[in-house]
Amino acid sequence: MVEMETGTERAGDELPALAVTLLKGVIYRDGDERLWAALLELQAQVRDYMNVLNLDLVLDEAEGYAFLRSRPDDPEAGSRPLRLIARRPLSFPVSLLLALLRRKLAEFDAGGGDTRLVLTRDEIVELVRVFLPDSSDDTRFIARIETHINKIVELGFLQRLKTAGPGTFEVRRILKAFVDAQWLAEFDDRLAAYRAQWLAETGGPVDGTVAEAGSTRSHTDVQEGDS
Repeated sequence: MVEMETGTERAGDELPALAVTLLKGVIYRDGDERLWAALLELQAQVRDYMNVLNLDLVLDEAEGYAFLRSRPDDPEAGSRPLRLIARRPLSFPVSLLLALLRRKLAEFDAGGGDTRLVLTRDEIVELVRVFLPDSSDDTRFIARIETHINKIVELGFLQRLKTAGPGTFEVRRILKAFVDAQWLAEFDDRLAAYRAQWLAETGGPVDGTVAEAGSTRSHTDVQEGDS
């Protein structure tokens, strides 16, 4: 007698794996096609499961990624809910660099062609350089930008491409989910505010001062180790 797996049985097998993977970070279509297919099939069950944990599933089939986002605090609630996903403020340099990468991605998409935006370390450094005060120590400046690049890799918005040579990165398209179109439309105003506040607080070039910038609102639900 041939036995066929039912939808309920498959959900029972796949749902725990999907839940654990999402709680750890992002699921990418190109990272695990089998897991991605299971997520598409069981997304309703995943949403119900995460609803109990006060988490929302963000799934973009076109771009090929999915992740969990904490629900906004309810101002009418008597207390804040416990969070499984920590909110973390970002430094001004990291916020600025994320904004510049998001704008670069928008320009890249407008040009059509390839779907993967690949940048070298030097190209990323030059993106930032034109918006920051001149530094007399270029080696130190580049080293600091590399530190911020490493942080963005850790957050999951950049991925190192070992096959393309050292110092080459892909801008992950999940960045679009954290810096939306409305935010991008106000980019120039936000950028001017970033630079003015940065100068006021640091008095000079990149110094890694940690403060909650405007873009922090968009990046607070990213988990450690997303990549």
